[in-house]
Amino acid sequence: MNKLIAFYIFLFSVACNNDTKTNNVKTIGSIEQIDASLSAVIDKDAKIEIIAEGHDWTEGPVWVESEKMLLYSDIPPNKIFKWTEEKGSELYLTPSGYTGSIPRGGEPGSNGLLLNKEGKLVLCQHGDRRMAVMDADLKTPVPNFISLADNYQGKKLNSPNDAVFRSNGDLFFTDPPYGLANDSLKELPFQGVYKVSNGQVVLLTDSITRPNGIAFANNEKTLIVANSDPDKPYWYLFDIAANDSLTNGRILHDATAVHKTGAKGLPDGLKVDKQGNIFATGPGGVYIFNASGTQIGKINIPEACSNVALADDDKTLFITADMYVLRVKLRKN
Repeated sequence: MNKLIAFYIFLFSVACNNDTKTNNVKTIGSIEQIDASLSAVIDKDAKIEIIAEGHDWTEGPVWVESEKMLLYSDIPPNKIFKWTEEKGSELYLTPSGYTGSIPRGGEPGSNGLLLNKEGKLVLCQHGDRRMAVMDADLKTPVPNFISLADNYQGKKLNSPNDAVFRSNGDLFFTDPPYGLANDSLKELPFQGVYKVSNGQVVLLTDSITRPNGIAFANNEKTLIVANSDPDKPYWYLFDIAANDSLTNGRILHDATAVHKTGAKGLPDGLKVDKQGNIFATGPGGVYIFNASGTQIGKINIPEACSNVALADDDKTLFITADMYVLRVKLRKN
């Protein structure tokens, strides 16, 4: 009889421990439904999990499907980390953005990360003020880099921030001044959005005060650019003409009202899923727009959000937010 009681006590303790592990997953924030159509994108009761924390300022997440890992930048310490379900967060690469030997201020690390057609890691390098590709296999990272773009008409870029590849291999990127140690190092009198095609760097627009996140929409006929300017916290849309010039510039969304409430963050990194839904970090969290540009919801986060990455065939959204990396499950379309 005593053995039987002990057995049941053992089973109960195992069950309790399993519940504790499940309940111990840290969460943050909430889902705000603005339109009923949000339910096709994300459940309003979805949990926003904290999967990594303790960083300085996380940015530039990219999901590597072949390795089932998330890579993301931690800008101030000049490092890239990787996260896997099995091992959590680990150091992946250092230095990531500034490779010089003389100590410097500013924001030295890499920012946006993405993969090219060959599966190589491409980095927006704040410190080295260039777009570069890591000259190493993803499985064996080393800080050897090849420049893809480091100047415009002989003048050094400011600090490439975020980028996106077009299906034909052309690279589009934004170049605000955030990575500069001080203004005296700035050589260009503007902040630009550029295209790199066949090794040539082409200026697309210099009209945006703080160009940041960038993505294609509408079958690559439209370019979305976030402006992380507290005086103009907008997301812009541009039509892409046949010669790749940007036309019909207009505001997708103005976040001024939310910004003035004191919500943390500004328009920053963004991604577009296969259905055309836009996930854009901004004041107070991640804004969700449908393919028509209407806001249908928001992932409310109390910390400043910097960027997002889609994974698992658009069923998972990763979010970089200040010291955190977050994960939220999306609905299956």
